[in-house]
Amino acid sequence: MTDVRPSADGVLHTLFGSEQGGHEQVVLCQDRETGLKAVIAIHSTALGPALGGTRFYPYASEEEAVRDALNLSRGMSYKNALAGLDHGGGKAVIIGDPDLIKSEQLLMAYGRFVASLGGLYVTACDVGTYVQDMDVVARESRWTTGRSPEQGGAGDSSVLTAFGVFQGMRAAAQTQWGEPTLRGRRVGVAGVGKVGHYLVEHLVEDGAEVVITDVRAEAVQRIIARHPQVTAVSDADVLVRTPLDVYAPCALGGALDDATVAALTATVVCGAANNQLAHPGVEKDLADRGILYAPDYVVNAGGVIQVADELHGFDFDRAKAKATTIFDTTLAIFDRAKADGIPPAVAADRIAEQRMAEARQRTAEARAVAASTAATDVTVAAEAALVAER
Repeated sequence: MTDVRPSADGVLHTLFGSEQGGHEQVVLCQDRETGLKAVIAIHSTALGPALGGTRFYPYASEEEAVRDALNLSRGMSYKNALAGLDHGGGKAVIIGDPDLIKSEQLLMAYGRFVASLGGLYVTACDVGTYVQDMDVVARESRWTTGRSPEQGGAGDSSVLTAFGVFQGMRAAAQTQWGEPTLRGRRVGVAGVGKVGHYLVEHLVEDGAEVVITDVRAEAVQRIIARHPQVTAVSDADVLVRTPLDVYAPCALGGALDDATVAALTATVVCGAANNQLAHPGVEKDLADRGILYAPDYVVNAGGVIQVADELHGFDFDRAKAKATTIFDTTLAIFDRAKADGIPPAVAADRIAEQRMAEARQRTAEARAVAASTAATDVTVAAEAALVAER
């Protein structure tokens, strides 16, 4: 029998042969009539149905799209676990430029693929998809969140995403300076779009001095017009070199690379962007420099808490109360990191992995009990049949 092994640099290696893999299911979706090409990756259902957004993006290759779906879905498993949700991790990507190929028919075709999984995967918004898109997807799949309030949904999840980041930042301030407030602290926010502009509102209200940057001039002007006391710099490179107490990456992933970490003046990093660490080892570099890093997937979980609540009949106050617990979760991670002598990112991973492992153990035990009960029932039925024959 031929031993088939995935190549060491391909997506199949990531899926089957690396510690970054371990996914339960990956579905390739294609609808030629609408031009849909999508990947749905389910990393784990240990805690419940996989929950994660749909990213619509013009990937350079299909392999890049699959790899992104694998990475993002794995991150959702950890995020949902630490958010205390009864959901595993999943993510979907639609390949293509949404400005060119997105259509109602394409989104409905995608919804049919989500529906075909029978609830194993629950979708929501992500980069390139919006509330109105989820309303369309929901016509074909009831396992859709992030819908408009008019359709019974939670609406814009950026609201609680920013609120959760602010709670994580308060926890970092408590750990670093002894008080859970940013009052009098200088906070640099890189990216003031969907989430960042809400975060600025919280910071201004708390009495922080805020410095911002964004690649879009209109996003910066919107903030300055509302809050003239906020200052702006030309780009993220300038921002990280500006004297800061807190740096908040709220734009693209990979924001914390070697050059950025070396240049940082802030002693706390806490932001909304996903996958902030550019490569393994950056978390140790931050710790070695005395910079307290609040793991991104912990503090930005307010959005997934919001859309998860939608499955139970959305109640904003209930969802906000749960997002408030991000403060306590972040503090617990910092305490675990200090006790174990490890970076907070490693501590967060260990706590999430422990919760998923415990859930898998409970499932295995329940299955064993069910199998034992079924075997006993069969034995009793057989004995009863013999007695009846006599």
